[in-house]
Amino acid sequence: MEYVLGIDLGTSYFKLGLFDKNLNLCGLGRVAVEKDVGDGSLCELPTERFWKLLQKGLTDALKQTKAKPTAIKAVSYCSQANSFVLLDKNDKPLTPLVLWPDERVKDISPKVKRLWSEDDFLQTTGIGIECRPRCCVNKLLWFKKNKPNIWQKTKRIMTISDYLTFSLTGQHIGDAGTASLLGLFDLQRLKWWDKAFDILGLDDSMFSKPLRPGSSAGNINERGQKLLGIEAGLPFVIGSMDHHIAAIGAGVGTIADMSESTGTTLGCINLTKKYYPRKNICIGPTVENNSFYQLSLNHNGATSLQWYQQNYASNFSIEQLVKMAEEASPGCNGLVALPGADKYDNLTGFKNRTDKQTHGHFIRAIMESTAKSLAELINQLCDKENPKKIVATGGGAKSDLWLKIKSNLTGVEFITTNCDEPACKGAAVLASRMIKDK
Repeated sequence: MEYVLGIDLGTSYFKLGLFDKNLNLCGLGRVAVEKDVGDGSLCELPTERFWKLLQKGLTDALKQTKAKPTAIKAVSYCSQANSFVLLDKNDKPLTPLVLWPDERVKDISPKVKRLWSEDDFLQTTGIGIECRPRCCVNKLLWFKKNKPNIWQKTKRIMTISDYLTFSLTGQHIGDAGTASLLGLFDLQRLKWWDKAFDILGLDDSMFSKPLRPGSSAGNINERGQKLLGIEAGLPFVIGSMDHHIAAIGAGVGTIADMSESTGTTLGCINLTKKYYPRKNICIGPTVENNSFYQLSLNHNGATSLQWYQQNYASNFSIEQLVKMAEEASPGCNGLVALPGADKYDNLTGFKNRTDKQTHGHFIRAIMESTAKSLAELINQLCDKENPKKIVATGGGAKSDLWLKIKSNLTGVEFITTNCDEPACKGAAVLASRMIKDK
């Protein structure tokens, strides 16, 4: 049997899925990303470990299918954004992969603030969210100022997906999806934005050339074969950022008008032919010309539920607590969970607490709080009317109660995907297109 390989470069896990010609998931390698955190502010991944993790994930996936690497016929990926590595003139890494949660930089550079405040920034980049200290360009300026010995040797700057593409193919190209979240990209023209580089004092020649998702990056070369363990000569297809590719894998545009992901964060995404930049929304390129994805994010995801279980109900599993929540009535006897309840001291992130409230009330209150945040995201994405169907992904999609709460609050039908790994599947969809094109 022949397979396509979809790689999910997630923050917590790398996942490598093998899919058959009908895009059924046949084998999955899931490996935890073992990060170096230093004093707690760092979040790095040595490149050697990066490849060992991917190798293990592929080995596990192949074992499940009882297949050899020669059964793989094409490869693509989806990726976290704003994670990067610096390389020298010989394309050798000078740093580990600096992952986006890294918080070594506490303040935003004045140059970055100026860029984000430019009158044409939103219209050009499609980024409608505020810049944070941990964004990639802010850390690049920090390296330039605080690590001159490294910066003077730096000739290339690659995002984590650029680095994957280069290492496997030898091509200095990347994807316009993750590039669009850097604040350096002219989205409508699909090219680097000269003005942004002038303001920041960076050189666009240091960056990989971004291509539209679904474009060919050429073939796996011999170095790529050694690094990952797949056959040289296989077509490698440009992917995009994880939320976009997961939406493809979940069936947005076919079975539903929009997808939502309830995981560590809450995300909502749809597709549109209209280029309409606005606050609170990030826009990126899709596979089709003159088409865009719209992404809205909120921190009020499933983290509070996990936090409550670990700190106040550790004798129960998440599944048991959700079962208790089914017994709690809507409104939770007046208990209200504030967005991001886990960020408050003790249980002060909950209003109207009484002695009569059970674990079930607290869990349902968190679910209702997340559903309200999701309703806000849906309203941000939709101009006039809500979609008829939303496909749910992420850990929250496994709870029928949570789906029911979301549906009741928004008035929208929520459905689930037939694949537990929509991000890997979305990457496999792109890879399989390349085979069909041949």
